[in-house]
Amino acid sequence: MADRTALHVRGRGLPDGDPVQWWVLDGRLSARPVPEAVTAFDGGWILPGLVDAHCHVGLGHLGPIEMDEAVVQAETERGVGALLLRDAGSPTDTRGFDDRHDLPRIIRAGRHVARPKRYQRGFAIELEDEWQLPDVVAEQARWGDGWVKLVGDWIDREVGDLAPLWSDDVLKAAIDAAHANGARVTAHVFSEEALPGLIKAGIDCIEHGTGLTDDTVDLMVDHGTALVPTLINIENFPDIAAAASRYPRYERHMRALHQTCAARIGAAREAGVPIYAGTDAGSAVAHGRIGDEVEALKGIGMTPTDALGAACWDARQWLGRPALEHGASADLVCYADDPRGGAAVLANPALVILRGVAY
Repeated sequence: MADRTALHVRGRGLPDGDPVQWWVLDGRLSARPVPEAVTAFDGGWILPGLVDAHCHVGLGHLGPIEMDEAVVQAETERGVGALLLRDAGSPTDTRGFDDRHDLPRIIRAGRHVARPKRYQRGFAIELEDEWQLPDVVAEQARWGDGWVKLVGDWIDREVGDLAPLWSDDVLKAAIDAAHANGARVTAHVFSEEALPGLIKAGIDCIEHGTGLTDDTVDLMVDHGTALVPTLINIENFPDIAAAASRYPRYERHMRALHQTCAARIGAAREAGVPIYAGTDAGSAVAHGRIGDEVEALKGIGMTPTDALGAACWDARQWLGRPALEHGASADLVCYADDPRGGAAVLANPALVILRGVAY
């Protein structure tokens, strides 16, 4: 149920742990008291709405899904307090959700862009000629909400292993086209080989990044490239490998990437690469698991506070969205226990407020 009464919440905030209190009126946060407000929460922890920076609302196992199913996906995210979602590519047009004030905000990246038979069927726009990429990226940049999603590598069945999809000069032209249209670019990348060309071309973010090396970590630091490692999705690599036994080179590669993932992502963290939390929910990963991703980030060396920030205040700053401030949309999540304590706490907020409405 939703409650539209003027509200008051009081507790402790993060990252500093200081006492905080906010009033909610007409869907906005107020630092000034609202006399008629009802105290809806008192004595726990109060955070900005969580962020899942890689969350495919509108994507299923076979690609596009019906809108009713996409609504359920979004409601599941709202239930765990994930109120800001970067979709990182979806074949379903969810722009109509912007008129649904009961659903999380979505930052759309348009559709994945790939080559024929070089990504999951039904997910992507597939380009016969790679030099179509700059024009298509410009189009997706104008369609989306400030992001474009490329498929940087996938299995090449002629090679029998992961291989890049695009030439370096094509990538440079495409990423320049996105930037000229006011959008940032991210890319799905599993392997080592595809990373240098993407980073040198000026890409803004890498998804997964299981093939990072010392050299590409240094490149990311030099170029200011962010990383969304989707660690809970990487746990699917052994199953992916087992299903690809007809391609033994690819099978071995996927197993090796799985085994070395924590060390490689941990090295990126130590070097200063900005890392944000994303689950890759929508096909291989169920929705509503941002708490599990935060917990996984602790496993690559993040402190509990930094891991939570990667799915909250730090991620909001990276995506250019407000946290808790006077006049901002009242999107917050409250916990009875310290949310740094683990996935079970994050998965069970005491109160979620979205656009000023309590759930």
